[in-house]
Amino acid sequence: MTLDVEVPPPPELDHIDPNEYDDADVVGETDYRRDELEAFLKEGAWEEAFTEWADETDLDEQEFDIVTDLGMLRQFDFFWDSFAERVGYHAPGIPEDWKERDYHPDLDSWGTVSAINATMTELGQLVCDVLLDEYIDWEGDYEAPDDLPDFE
Repeated sequence: MTLDVEVPPPPELDHIDPNEYDDADVVGETDYRRDELEAFLKEGAWEEAFTEWADETDLDEQEFDIVTDLGMLRQFDFFWDSFAERVGYHAPGIPEDWKERDYHPDLDSWGTVSAINATMTELGQLVCDVLLDEYIDWEGDYEAPDDLPDFE
């Protein structure tokens, strides 16, 4: 299924510690390189990933309208995890208590909530893949701490 919508602007990346997220775990001190990642998103990585995602997503336009109404696309965060040599991300999601909170008037089922949350995760991973495959050449810049034991 194809979602025929305009590509929204890329998110502005947060400057918070990724370990604050429930879905991210970054080991050690690191430079998250958000400024560089944000530049790559603006240079075309976001548009490329979003276009590919829109061509493959199962979301319909009504569900996408919910995503845009809630500002979910602006809530993505991407960061460099130098220890794992990967782009990490935090995908926005609709909380479990959406019903009690009247989160959005068009949310009417767990199926819709689940579909939206799953597709936000898929978009986040796709953006990471595009960044890593086509924009980033930082692999190998991790330097091990000096206090590691010597096993010779």
